[in-house]
Amino acid sequence: MANDQKYALAMSGRKPGIRGKLPVLSTTGPISIWMIIFVMLPLIYVLVISFMTRNVYGGIEPAFTFENYTTMLQPLYLKIILKSFKLAFITTVICLIVGYPMAYWIAGKPPKTAAKLLMLVMIPYWTSSLVRLYSVNLLAMPNGFLNTALMKLGIISEPLDILYSDTVVLIGLLVACLPFSVLPLYSSIEKLDKSLLEASKDLGAGPVTTFRRVTIPQTRGGIVGCIILVFIPSLGMYYVTDVLGGGKVMLIGTLIKNQFLVTKNWPFGASMAILLILITLAILLIYSKFGKMEDLEVV
Repeated sequence: MANDQKYALAMSGRKPGIRGKLPVLSTTGPISIWMIIFVMLPLIYVLVISFMTRNVYGGIEPAFTFENYTTMLQPLYLKIILKSFKLAFITTVICLIVGYPMAYWIAGKPPKTAAKLLMLVMIPYWTSSLVRLYSVNLLAMPNGFLNTALMKLGIISEPLDILYSDTVVLIGLLVACLPFSVLPLYSSIEKLDKSLLEASKDLGAGPVTTFRRVTIPQTRGGIVGCIILVFIPSLGMYYVTDVLGGGKVMLIGTLIKNQFLVTKNWPFGASMAILLILITLAILLIYSKFGKMEDLEVV
């Protein structure tokens, strides 16, 4: 019907009026306005103040400068950036190693059983993330469950000094990001063509060869989606370092938060935020070459 109307308008040489555009405007208009007000304008504001200067009172002076970006090249900030990438990379690798077999096992179950297992994966995340992080903090204390159990088993002779360390922050990142690895992987593995696996077996390929040459290529989108959904949040989860780092572990997210709320250096904090945005866009650009946006869906 709509195509017939467009054809009739085209034949008559007339352009569709505002009445013909109302259905589209009524659906996309509110979303577009929302995105402009609450996404585009704040991003533009952050970009603009990243080129401004901080005055002595913590305000913003409209003096154009690239100093905020060149400051990132100082050894102290480069160390923080590299450390953030290191922890995010380790978190992503561990989540992929743990999440892929779990997602593959769940995908092999009947649909009703798989739905229940996915629910079990998500149930712990119905509680507040801060509660879960504080529980990790309690486990890592010198008299916590972890040290007590290891000492009773005779594995260690004295408590491990891991409280407020990179190790505990890494555990916190794993606790926060694990479901974001399982769900996209499951979504990709569920669509796996089982006939190709059977054909590979019939042709004499072993399990390792089948996994490497059949399974991985077919689930590549889910793997890349898992990397994106874990790596990017791991860079910016400042509350994990706040709770588990005890002020001793500094990552990019924590640095940005401190620049805005503690030192009141909004221009430098904005420049660091722009850096994170550019990293995110670069990763998404790479992802667009290997996967589909559907693989980022969390079922």
